[in-house]
Amino acid sequence: MIAINDRLQPADLLPALLRMWQLSAAKLDSLLETWKPEQGTPVFTIGGRYTSQGWTEWTQGFQFGSLILQFDASDDERFLERGRSNTIERMASHVTHIGVHDHGFNNVSTYGNLRRLMLEGRLAYDAFERDFYELALKASGAVQAARWSRTSDGEGYIYSFNGPHSLFSDTIRSLRALALAHQLGHTLMAENDAAISLLDRLVQHARTTAKHNVYYGTGRDVYDVRGRVAHESIFNTNDGRYRCPSTQQGFSPFSTWTRGLAWVMCGYAEQLEFLATLDDASLAPFGTREAVESMMRLAAAASCDFYLDTTPTDGIPYWDTGAPGLRHLGDYQNRPAEPFNEHEPVDSSAAAIAAQGLLRFGRYLEAAGDAGGRRYWQAGLTVLKTLLAEPYLSVRPEHQGLLLHTIYHRPRGWDHIPSGSTVPCGESCMWGDYHLREVGLYVQRVARGEPYYAFFAPVATASGAERL
Repeated sequence: MIAINDRLQPADLLPALLRMWQLSAAKLDSLLETWKPEQGTPVFTIGGRYTSQGWTEWTQGFQFGSLILQFDASDDERFLERGRSNTIERMASHVTHIGVHDHGFNNVSTYGNLRRLMLEGRLAYDAFERDFYELALKASGAVQAARWSRTSDGEGYIYSFNGPHSLFSDTIRSLRALALAHQLGHTLMAENDAAISLLDRLVQHARTTAKHNVYYGTGRDVYDVRGRVAHESIFNTNDGRYRCPSTQQGFSPFSTWTRGLAWVMCGYAEQLEFLATLDDASLAPFGTREAVESMMRLAAAASCDFYLDTTPTDGIPYWDTGAPGLRHLGDYQNRPAEPFNEHEPVDSSAAAIAAQGLLRFGRYLEAAGDAGGRRYWQAGLTVLKTLLAEPYLSVRPEHQGLLLHTIYHRPRGWDHIPSGSTVPCGESCMWGDYHLREVGLYVQRVARGEPYYAFFAPVATASGAERL
């Protein structure tokens, strides 16, 4: 169980964040010097050097988005220019990629961040450039929403790259692509000029994920522990009936792959913030505002509580709660995580994603007058503090990664096991580095009273209520 530091304040982390951004700049420079586009998108490090692992090229937006976040945090223009030029030159295929569920990862991290910075006045305003970013975001949201499977209850979900039968927990955070496209007034046009609401598909996907991928301790099956998350749900594509839980990257359908858990935590918290920007009339077609928000709050609270209860005291989880080697670690939940143990790897990338989910959900609840939000907020700060120090922060100049001890695909054995070790450790991944930068930027802005960081580009300070 996480030992929450109740006294920690965002400003307390500013010195560590400054150090992180300094390290981050050097690592981004190193990758820019060595990366060759023909080698494919950087995915994870082996021996401290970024390498590619062709699967769906889902990390390209994190690669260029990291450059944009570095500028956002440091005002170093050279990172902005490299992030912007690479977005323009290399991200178009991701906008129209019909084969993946990753649009919120790739395109909101690039086009979305650039648009946000322009709206905040950090980039010189250019109407054509803003239109360019917004057209990309509209198209991305519509393409994402077109990957649609219907369920037997009359609703549906955005299906994963595995095919129409597959609902991934990861996709809850890609709903930001639909949210932005809807905010920009876009719709998905189908046969016979049928206009499909992107907000409708966003809400339906969130409901289907909450219903089938998140557990609530209500006796759904014998493994129904409140807050447990299934990586994948499988549906019969002939009639839309739910069939079973599954997983691609976790240990078991009946355990919790912790990065999938983190995606759920962060995705629902972020969507709750987005819903707060909509008027009641926008949500009326899906029931009352309370009905929609309550569904998301239940999923966010259950998953966040599960993370707090099952993660070691320093906030860093092992890669799967059911990983078989955990039995050799004894009472591992009641001591700090051990990235160099001989039995099962930790996954710090899950911690970086989860920290942001805890912070956003905590802030959302406190803004709604729920004093329980403070527990999540303080937990998020606690996790971030751990990540900003060794052994998780990468301080060696020759290592291109920023966040150490991340895991990509343990079942397939893709993660590097260094000489002398028995499990993967000591390496970084592109999404882990990006999300450490993202949650770092989030807390830095709060600590400095700067505009609140959100994908839908609010312009108020962290304590304000005004939005675009």
